Amino acid sequence: MSGRRVAERLKVVGPPVGAAAVALALLSGWTAIGGAGTARPVEAGPGWLLLPTAGGVPATAAFFTVRNPGDIPDELTGASWEFGGKVTLKRHLHQGAAGRWEPATALPVPERGELAMSPEDADLMIINPPALTVGQWVEFTLTFRNSPDLRVKAEVRPPGGRRG
Repeated sequence: MSGRRVAERLKVVGPPVGAAAVALALLSGWTAIGGAGTARPVEAGPGWLLLPTAGGVPATAAFFTVRNPGDIPDELTGASWEFGGKVTLKRHLHQGAAGRWEPATALPVPERGELAMSPEDADLMIINPPALTVGQWVEFTLTFRNSPDLRVKAEVRPPGGRRG
């Protein structure tokens, strides 16, 4: 192919190839700074834990609000607490005026959303907790499908003593 012909071809091919290279560079930079649908670790502030009632069922529940600032959904897949023993993820199922609860293998934390645990929806159920006192803080570790483990604390509150 002659030099003149190559020059003519480059005039036709050059601008699209150059534009593609610039677009690729910009997209690579956008991805590198976290703009392209990246998973960001979930966040949670302090939660609360119900004080077990004397003479009642030997169980209690803990509640946290877990926020997902990222563009990829996550799931709470497990939990543990400083006293050991089993912590079960639990979901309440409403059936008219009644309802029931069942264990859950995971609780969803939607992208750019939150999992707001409450007595009416989802919680962490703890069977046979040790003696606890109102105002005591206990530590939990929350485990997620996509995010690293998260250590959070919960304040022990009396039944009906929930603060928003």
